[in-house]
Amino acid sequence: MTDRHSSYSPAETALPAAGDWVAATLLAGDQAQICLWIGRPVSRAELRDLVGQQQQRLEAAGLGPGGTVTLHLPPSLGYVASLLAGWQLGAQVSLLDHRLAPREIERALDRLAPQVVVEPGQVTSSAMSGYADVTASAQPRAGGRPAVTGHSLIQLSSGSTGPSKVIARTAADLIGELDRYDKLEEYPKQGERIVLLASIVHVLGLVGGLLYSLHAGVQLVYPDRLTADGIRAAVSAGPAPAMVLGVPFHAELLAAAPRPLPQLARMVVAGELLRPTVADAFTAGYHVPLGTMYGMTELGVIATDLSGRNAPAVAPAPGMVLRVADGELLVQMAASPYVGLADPTRWADGWLHTRDAAAIDPGTGLVTILGRLDSQVSIGGLKVDLTEVEQTLGMLPAVSAVVVSYDDAIEAYLVLQDGFTAADVEAAMADQLAPYKRPRHLHLLPELPRTATGKAVRDRAVLRAAAHGGPSESA
Repeated sequence: MTDRHSSYSPAETALPAAGDWVAATLLAGDQAQICLWIGRPVSRAELRDLVGQQQQRLEAAGLGPGGTVTLHLPPSLGYVASLLAGWQLGAQVSLLDHRLAPREIERALDRLAPQVVVEPGQVTSSAMSGYADVTASAQPRAGGRPAVTGHSLIQLSSGSTGPSKVIARTAADLIGELDRYDKLEEYPKQGERIVLLASIVHVLGLVGGLLYSLHAGVQLVYPDRLTADGIRAAVSAGPAPAMVLGVPFHAELLAAAPRPLPQLARMVVAGELLRPTVADAFTAGYHVPLGTMYGMTELGVIATDLSGRNAPAVAPAPGMVLRVADGELLVQMAASPYVGLADPTRWADGWLHTRDAAAIDPGTGLVTILGRLDSQVSIGGLKVDLTEVEQTLGMLPAVSAVVVSYDDAIEAYLVLQDGFTAADVEAAMADQLAPYKRPRHLHLLPELPRTATGKAVRDRAVLRAAAHGGPSESA
């Protein structure tokens, strides 16, 4: 495995072409249509103008066709304009979650080596706001490299071991995913609305929300507040039918205190397995379906159950070919989505290894996802790799030894160096890990339980027994 920015040869893959696909696929259509509602209505004409203005700023920062730019912005109109402007220039755009800790951002930028970085110059938002009012500042970055592949989108995703995977997608691949959404009969169509709760840095919110809405003439609505009342207010703010798109946590939030919502057509969630009781509670409260989708950053949407009739199973999305081998779900994919990663256990011979356990019904073709095969877990719809968390904690000066486990929450079992406390670990974590990656509980032990061969024991029952009666801190 290598950590190079790319293992592809420029001779094999052309550099990114001019972003004609943005104008033709995303910004075309009735220019008077309100395509976004993000604190205020935004028409296609205004969005096109904002994209043009941001394109000029990116060009002034040195970005051009075949260049590289990284966006590190919260959900905002500035984010949308910067993303489309970068693509329209024919640049390769990489995305960083705005919730990453400073050291995580530094490591990602060192690895991606973008020529230009777009960061918030000024942010106005509250903790529970669904979006931010941002001034997007484009600055050249010393040592940045131009693109060496024809991919339009670059995203980082944690692997089970080693450095994060660099996942790359072409414009044609993104357009192909939009076509899959087009063919989903129960997905919103022109004139309808999507109330977006999922992050637009990640594939569900990015393609299933932002890009699809622009492509299909569906109005995308960002709630003022990511609370149950705020989400319901966004749904009821317009007369057109609305679908809410989020993660299971959002469905649980709404199901806890249902209210009449005549405009609500359905809710669809993805990102992690839905607890069995949530769908029934949601449907009983709102009298509309709670659907699910299954996908990956590498491919986007793979399978769906938008009606909720097949739960917990999902049906392959149009054009998706799936099979199960040794209990693992494999998805047919013509080329590897990974840049700088030559790992045959992830993609080989035209098949992407999902690392998810699954079963396929031979009669119906429906797929039931049974959970992860590796160490990744989902926290509020965001994937967290426990190996990454453990390695990060293990490198802290305060920590002598550590095992990280997960059971409803991330927990860390720690042996500390003399003179250090749990507060020292918490302070160090704030600079090293995003909040959703940090262990909720820190259990301090005099020593880790180990096997006869010296390996740390990872059985949760054994770890809890070792921690019984010892100090424990909630992070």
